[in-house]
Amino acid sequence: MLCHPLHVKQVTKSAILCLFGAIFWTCAAQGAEPIAGDATIRGPGEKPIVITTTSRLAGAIHSLTWNGEEFIDSVDHGRQLQSASNFDCSRKFIPEVFNPTEAGSRADHVGNRSTSKLLMIEAKGNSLTTKSQMAFWLLPGEKSLGNLAYNEAPLSNHLLEKRVTIGIPGFPQVIEYDTIFTVPEGEHHTLAQFETLTGYMPVKFEKFFTCDIQNQGQLEVLGDGPGEQTLPIIFATEHGEHAMGIYALDQPPPDFEHTGYGRFRFRAERVVKWNAVYRIRKTEGISPGKYGFRHYVCVGTRDDVRQMILKLATELAPRVDRHPLDALPPSLAPADQNPASKTP
Repeated sequence: MLCHPLHVKQVTKSAILCLFGAIFWTCAAQGAEPIAGDATIRGPGEKPIVITTTSRLAGAIHSLTWNGEEFIDSVDHGRQLQSASNFDCSRKFIPEVFNPTEAGSRADHVGNRSTSKLLMIEAKGNSLTTKSQMAFWLLPGEKSLGNLAYNEAPLSNHLLEKRVTIGIPGFPQVIEYDTIFTVPEGEHHTLAQFETLTGYMPVKFEKFFTCDIQNQGQLEVLGDGPGEQTLPIIFATEHGEHAMGIYALDQPPPDFEHTGYGRFRFRAERVVKWNAVYRIRKTEGISPGKYGFRHYVCVGTRDDVRQMILKLATELAPRVDRHPLDALPPSLAPADQNPASKTP
């Protein structure tokens, strides 16, 4: 879902309510009815962050609110707060032509279903866990910017697990967000581009900033792009009353030292987007298996978010417990336990 500036992904999906008290747990079985993906979690405090998932998005995050403000644009199946990946099929790398996407396919558009398949969802208190089988963004035979899809089926064999916790010790307005991609056996790729997390936000979050951790968290205005750079990003409303920032562990990735955090402004579609991106290149082929990434999404005023990112980077990141291994960024996992650990 690392999209071209001319392609903003879109989705919608009707919700099927299935909440059992405070705990929501369902698992997929062959031949069973589709799993309902509607769930809500909320954080601590008098002004809690509230996150909502929906069935129409196969359990992807449809809404995030704080202090009366909606932070997520969920018009179609390619926006939301979600994850995706792109691979080259050992051919020319072209964005979107082999693009497993959590919330669904381009063809799902603003409809009431998702081509992605929700396999499991659990929501309790302030924590959410899901597992899904991701749809390809393009259907077989479709094109993106004139480029034909590499995939030959609507549904990929790529799995995505996410673990979302609103509020961690000392950081009530920080969302710890782990994403774990499973690359299946039987495919051959030399370049993997994980959009480990992306947030599509309403156009009122019009101010883009970088947060320079090495300079006391100083904010610098960031241009529209599109493009990537290495510093954590903050999107804020005009006067800074509402803001969201992204801090991802172990950015930038090895051999891609000038990348990591992207930003986009889609003026015609009236939506803005940030993302965290991790690339792995291996001429001998990308190993199948699990690739895990940890992020911290910060929500509050612009100054709140700046301080959160600075404190996370200087106080929490050096001592954070990076286990279990399947939630570990690839560059940190022991080589004998995570195939992604060998840098390109």
